[in-house]
Amino acid sequence: MLLEIIILLTSLVVLVYSADKFVFGAAAIARNFGIAPMIIGLTIVAMGSSAPEMVVAASAALQGAPDTAIGNAIGSNITNIALVLGLTAIFKPLIVSSLTLKREVPLLLLITFIASYMLFDLNFTLTEGAILMTGFFVFIITLLVITLRQTKNKKADDPLLVEAELELPKNVASATAIFWLVFGIVLLPLSANYLVGSATVIAKAFGISDLVIGLTIIAIGTSLPELAASIMSLIKKEDDLALGNIIGSNIFNILAVLALPALIAPGAVDAEVASRDIPYMLGITFLLFLLCFSLSGQFRITRLKGAVLFIGFIAYQYLIFSQLA
Repeated sequence: MLLEIIILLTSLVVLVYSADKFVFGAAAIARNFGIAPMIIGLTIVAMGSSAPEMVVAASAALQGAPDTAIGNAIGSNITNIALVLGLTAIFKPLIVSSLTLKREVPLLLLITFIASYMLFDLNFTLTEGAILMTGFFVFIITLLVITLRQTKNKKADDPLLVEAELELPKNVASATAIFWLVFGIVLLPLSANYLVGSATVIAKAFGISDLVIGLTIIAIGTSLPELAASIMSLIKKEDDLALGNIIGSNIFNILAVLALPALIAPGAVDAEVASRDIPYMLGITFLLFLLCFSLSGQFRITRLKGAVLFIGFIAYQYLIFSQLA
């Protein structure tokens, strides 16, 4: 069992590291080919934050553990909002001016409600997975079109896009970029396969369901890059990017990550998803929607609001593990 725990932790570290290098290599290659930094930021880099969840979801579904994949998507969204955003706001309050984010927060709430509706009957179908994945591509295309129109009309640059462009790799040799791209392509699925395999063994040994493993250990592990990225963004005074990483990751988790188990292994879902996890994800997302706005009309998250979110994370962990006792 000790060996399985070591494999799980090691594969989690490799998964996160290889995802970061994959995004670095892909973004550098795109930049070297003359693709606009704005487009790279909205596609490759934005999707990169959800790369670990996507690979884990696909690997879990292929190994016959769709509940692990579903738990990873739901758990990551709860963790991103309650733990990552909560701790980030406690570290430093966020004041956001991005119009893109002001559109995306209500959108996140809407698609979370749609996905919740799909899962409430405890049967996740191929059609539902296809609808979510189609929504993912529609979202990316719509976001690109709106942003390109704003740029063409010479409107004021969106702070989120400006900050995202600043984070893109510069002056990276094509050979170096290709190396890191291939490095990520090879290690991402390999590490995800070992992660899911060891998590399944540990879950069975301790009598824990695949769903709980996905909701806790894997979800928290794959959300750690968002925590690091958000805190670094605040240090650089990039508040819009700090919140944008989290909102974007959650939208991708719902539309792309959650779609994978339905597309690869459609069928029955653990009953606790409908009774515990979906209501909590809906609730924490709605809480974020409420907390983003203040009576003064500012789009901000204070330290007090961050503490409320963090308490929500602690409460969710207590809810899960108290039911295991």
